[in-house]
Amino acid sequence: MLSINNLNQYYGESHTLWDVNIDIPEGSCICLMGRNGVGKTTLLQSIMGLLPAESGQIIFDGATISGKAAEARAKLGIGYVPQGRDIFGQLTVEENLRVGLSVIGKKSAKIPQRIFDLFPVLKDMLHRRGGDLSGGQQQQLAIGRALTLNPKILLLDEPTEGIQPNIVQQIGDIIIKLNKEENITVLLVEQKLPFARRVGKNFVIMDRGRNVAQGMMTDLTEDLVQKYLTV
Repeated sequence: MLSINNLNQYYGESHTLWDVNIDIPEGSCICLMGRNGVGKTTLLQSIMGLLPAESGQIIFDGATISGKAAEARAKLGIGYVPQGRDIFGQLTVEENLRVGLSVIGKKSAKIPQRIFDLFPVLKDMLHRRGGDLSGGQQQQLAIGRALTLNPKILLLDEPTEGIQPNIVQQIGDIIIKLNKEENITVLLVEQKLPFARRVGKNFVIMDRGRNVAQGMMTDLTEDLVQKYLTV
């Protein structure tokens, strides 16, 4: 479904992604792992079109999307939940969800019922401002907003960061449900190893801007954890 081929990216003079190669098959759930600052968020932003790539290819559903804007990629079926959620604090829950719909030209359309089935709290708080929600509720809103695009693939950047444990459990359940029951492909940046092992089918580890290890989640050995993931 998504192939990243020899991707290079720079921040000014700093070379941040080095010849990254990752294949993400349809229906997979891959955890992108690594210590802080190794390029995980940069990679997701490059896939989404928020950062320009210096060289390399990003292929989605058989077509090169490397030169396309973020909005065009969203219309093709790439949903993105950024680190820190980036919801609009002054807008209501409903208005935040309609921002997602507007990206695909359906701002006046009815918000899909499945979003409220997945996140009942959003229906209860439809007219509350996004900034008044708890961190966990904001994360549910951010995921719900991405789902209004009806994505084929969902990019999630540390969705459990700063969230209370019971909501972390719920978000894990939702990701598993979306992947297994709705066949949405998932690429997930995650620091919490127990969560990654529970949710992910496969892993990719990055170090210093390169992907250095990958495989089935069952192949994530203690040696790899010690070498690349422990602080």
